[in-house]
Parts: sequence; C-alpha cells; structure tokens
Amino acid sequence: MNKAFVLGAGLGERLRPLTDQLPKPLVPVYYRPLMSYAFDHLAADLGVKSFVVNTFHLPEQYALAYPKSEHGGRPIVFRKDAPVRLETAGGLANVRDLLDDGSTFIVYNGDILTDLPLEKLLHDHQSSGRIVTLALRSTGPALHIALDEERGLVMDIRGKLGTDWPCKYLFTGIYVVEPAFFRLLQPGVPESVIPHFLALASAGQLGGVVIDEGEWWDLGSREAYLEAHATLGAGAASFPRYGSSAREAMHPEAMHPEAMHPEAQVAADAVLTGGTAVGAGAVIGAGAVLEDCVIWPGATVEPGARLTRCIVRSQMTAGGSHANVDF
Repeated sequence: MNKAFVLGAGLGERLRPLTDQLPKPLVPVYYRPLMSYAFDHLAADLGVKSFVVNTFHLPEQYALAYPKSEHGGRPIVFRKDAPVRLETAGGLANVRDLLDDGSTFIVYNGDILTDLPLEKLLHDHQSSGRIVTLALRSTGPALHIALDEERGLVMDIRGKLGTDWPCKYLFTGIYVVEPAFFRLLQPGVPESVIPHFLALASAGQLGGVVIDEGEWWDLGSREAYLEAHATLGAGAASFPRYGSSAREAMHPEAMHPEAMHPEAQVAADAVLTGGTAVGAGAVIGAGAVLEDCVIWPGATVEPGARLTRCIVRSQMTAGGSHANVDF
C-alpha cells in the first residue's frame, strides 16, 4: 500500500490543558509524538510509503515536530483544513488530490495508540470488492457497530438505520478505502464521515473486520492517556507487536520504550513507579517521588515533589504534593 491518511485536525478538547500546547496527535506517549506510532504501525504492517496528515489546531507544531516533513525516510504532506475545521469527511475531501491516484489507501485516526494486525484488514477488504472496510474490535468503551459476522457487512451504526442488528463492536478509527469513496464527498464542506458510512451500509458496501489481537487505546481523554502509560509500565513489553518482526521498517525509537529518555536528568534518589515516563531534557529533582506520572520533554519536577497521576507539560515546573493535576 502506497499512501495513508492520518487524521490530525482534532481540537482535543477533552485533553485540555495538554492540547493547549500541542495538537492531540503530537501529545507525547513515552516521550514520542503519539502520531509517530501510527506512522511506524502503517509502515511495518502494510509497507505504507508516504503519509498525508490534515491539521487545524496549532498547525505550526507539526512543522516543529517533523521539520523535514518525513518519518523514517517516508515523506509526510501536511495540509491545513481551511478556513474552518472540516471534520472527518471534509478533511478527506480536502486531500483528494494527494490520495486519489486510483489506488486503495488507508485512513487512521491520529488520536489512537494500537498495534492491531492490519494485514487482515487489507486482505479482507481486497477480497470483498467493497468501497470501505472498517477495523473493529469486540470489546471497548463504545460498541456502536452492528455487524453481520458471516458476510463481513456492517449493518448499522448507533442504530441510525433502524435495523434489528445489535451494536456489539467498537470502531477502531482505522479503515481501508477505495477511491470511489471520494465521489460521495463534497469539497469544502465540514461533515462527518458517519453519514457516508451509513449510506454505504444501506447499499451493502461497508465491510467490517473484527481484529481483537494486539492493544488499542483511544487517547482522547486524560484517563485513557494515563491508562495507556500505566499498562505499558506494568509490563506490556510486547507492545508494539510489530516491533519484533519489522524493525527495518520502523523509526529507531519504535521498540518498547524505556521509562526514562536517555537525555532526561533524573536525580539518583528520585523514585519513579508505575507507568511514569520522563522525556528528553526533563529534570527530576532530588528526592522526588512520581507514581504513574507523564513528564513531557523539557519539563521540570522540583526536589522533594510527590506527584501521583500528574502530567507535567514541556517547559512547565511541578513541585509540592499533588494528585491528578496537570501542569
């Protein structure tokens, strides 16, 4: 597969104040931009050769994060939704000229962290002849998709079509698309992709593949963001799954991350437990005790601080005793 569209224009309102400083897809996970995991996943599993990313909120931060407009040697084209945020369908229509070369492509939400095996999704899509195929899971926080498992057809979404099919599946935010989908979209119109998915479902052209292997998080909330770090810190050493079999396709830091970046300055008597992660250039003072905290690159934790489930953003300083506070 040649191209992928990674959605990067969300406002990240549930993650504020984190997203006051960075767009949601650039929020660090183990001190790497969240979006970088998507790039590595797509390159490793599907051999994607180039990426297209739409932006809107704090678009200048993408240029700072990717000054060469590439990741692992694969080019990235950033395009801002303008003059308003175009939502998922509008954002896709806005980059048609970058994606529509007559080939199948993949769309990937920029606020998820996952290593589900994408080969199954692509294989089922190509063998079905359908216009769009969604990657689904049978567990998760939002079971909104009704699926005919035998035929691999999505029958309803949130009950909008009034069918009797039970909604038992989670939409992962990843889907494979044929160029014919562009014919349904209106350039310059802010709109969700869901009404178009419903139209395809009614026509028997919306496929679904259940992929329960691997890990999956929607990092759209503070709780999920901390949970992902805690889970990884508790020993999910096999994440990402694609790391062991496709190292040559991946960014050099794409293996299971260590808790502390080698360029962090952590006092010898500081105590870091749980899913605590410390980014490059961060400073952790003497006697500090951190439990399940995320310390962004360039942040500072004062000597003697006691922090639990706190997030300290870049260039911010945290001291004293706090729980569930973002700095």
